[in-house]
Amino acid sequence: MRLIAGPCQHESLDHSFMIAEHLHLICHRLGIEYIFKASFDKANRSSMSGKRGVGFEQTMEDFKVIKDELGVQILTDFHTEQQITDMMFDHPDAVDIIQIPAFLCRQTDLVKQACASGKIVNIKKGQFLAPWDMKGIMSKTTGAKEVWITERGTSFGYNTLVVDFTGVQHLLDNYGSDSVVIDATHAVQKPGGNGDSSGGNREYVPTIAKAAAAIGVSNFFMEVHEEPDRAPSDGPNMVRLDEVEKLIEDLVRISGGPWSCE
Repeated sequence: MRLIAGPCQHESLDHSFMIAEHLHLICHRLGIEYIFKASFDKANRSSMSGKRGVGFEQTMEDFKVIKDELGVQILTDFHTEQQITDMMFDHPDAVDIIQIPAFLCRQTDLVKQACASGKIVNIKKGQFLAPWDMKGIMSKTTGAKEVWITERGTSFGYNTLVVDFTGVQHLLDNYGSDSVVIDATHAVQKPGGNGDSSGGNREYVPTIAKAAAAIGVSNFFMEVHEEPDRAPSDGPNMVRLDEVEKLIEDLVRISGGPWSCE
């Protein structure tokens, strides 16, 4: 089992380190792999008033500190080919997994640049795509070290997403459990639901995650914050830090991981 988790935005070194250390200790105790995630720039905001993050350079430097101190891998999202180039030239050891955001998953040059980096690539399936539409995107990933596909829900009317678990099964059947990730927090997001920001129903995150574990998903993505309602972005769909341990334990039990057999 693998957990990809952290705050939506990288807010500061101290803040990200605190969350990463907390999650790392939980995963170490449970015998599962942990990958820290945070964004240096949330380029896709609901309005101009949305906070975007502390920026590329500072975040890359802070990521390297987190990696060196905790020994964890780092995942972050990139929006342009130039950002990937800058990371590879100036901060090649700061990031282990390049994430392609859902709205950019069909951007051919971006996908190809990520796959040419020699790093693992995580492609979020767009909210506007059917599961079988990923076949065309995967055709652009020739030569990649490794490619993951993340399900984060599909648009279902205005400001609503839904996870189709028959679609998740399609991804598992075609790409294997090692390559399929469920994003349990963005799946309960309500894009633009608060007018100038996104809403969400964080109370349903455990339902999405545990249902995915029950059908064989073993890779889980979630955003976590100690005070979600004060977070600069995606607070309504983030898991509270003091509640995440119970959820991870439940997922390990359902997945039949090493800790669940003790």
